[in-house]
Amino acid sequence: MMNLPGAVDIAAVVPGSRDAGVAAHYGDPMREQRRLATEVGLVDRSNRGVLAVPGVERIGWLHTLTTQHLATLRAGQGTELLVLSPNGHVEQHAMVAEDGATTWLDTEPLMADELLAYLLKMRFFAQVDPAVVTADWALLSLVGPGAVEAVGRLGVTGLAEPDLLAVPGPKFAAGSLPGRPTTLYAVTALPADGPYAGGWARRVPLGVDLLVPRAAMPQLVAASTGAGITPAGLWAYEAVRVESRTPRVGLETDHRAIPAEVGLLGPAVHLDKGCYRGQETVARVHNLGRPPRRLVLLHLDGVVSDTPPDAGTPLTLDGRAVGFVGTAVRHHELGMVALAVLKRNVPDDAELRAGEFVAAIEP
Repeated sequence: MMNLPGAVDIAAVVPGSRDAGVAAHYGDPMREQRRLATEVGLVDRSNRGVLAVPGVERIGWLHTLTTQHLATLRAGQGTELLVLSPNGHVEQHAMVAEDGATTWLDTEPLMADELLAYLLKMRFFAQVDPAVVTADWALLSLVGPGAVEAVGRLGVTGLAEPDLLAVPGPKFAAGSLPGRPTTLYAVTALPADGPYAGGWARRVPLGVDLLVPRAAMPQLVAASTGAGITPAGLWAYEAVRVESRTPRVGLETDHRAIPAEVGLLGPAVHLDKGCYRGQETVARVHNLGRPPRRLVLLHLDGVVSDTPPDAGTPLTLDGRAVGFVGTAVRHHELGMVALAVLKRNVPDDAELRAGEFVAAIEP
């Protein structure tokens, strides 16, 4: 979508960004934000890594390696999963879609090779054949309250609302959680007789994700434009994501992050599924009920500068480091806001500093 009128590559305005290669905006980022908040827009997220995992043992194999309960995953369903370190720290987050022949994983830009390396190391004699297929497949997203109606204009119907299980309280009874993914997303195949053959649509909290052959991106953009769906840049998407307090691994996580600290426990971790790498830490923290840090939404004053602070900027309270900024954006209604990770004992009324910015927590 970089060839569309007005497209500005994120790399041109944020050198070194992990999101290089997709459009930050198409000339009016605030208008694009408002469109995503009230209508629908098509967002290029084709920089995300895509892995395909075919093989008759794929579902059971992924079930044993990750935090999610995948043993009952069937065609037409999607979910989320994590790969943790042996100490329970978040290493990878992936969105999942199952089509009956292949389990698809899409992950953060530049992280697909790392995920593949782990999967290959753990393959042993399993009948699976994971591969990075980012060069051939691209993810785009219809974002906004009109996403389901919009994808219907492209001939895709029957996408039920996401189905999320509640996170149980500490020390819940073993066996009391359903044996299914904690989050279920409806997945449906795109038409098999056209340019999107083999692709799929997946309904998620912010809209509908579309996986299409990379070579078919121009046709999808043209079809969307013809159906009255206009493009929106990744800056607009990120503003919607921050407002919804949805974390991204590598931005709202550091080398110490555990799922309960950053809002990933509910969507990506089944607390009663059995052994996986890092499970002991997850169970211990959940049973104690108090992870050491928490994900918060910050309001930044923007008096000194109108450029949001960089990801990783330290947060201080009375000169003492208490956390870090993740994603900071200019929001069309909220002003300058950011997701941040803070020590749990920082009070909600604390006046924090992020570099030259004064920051206040939204409870």
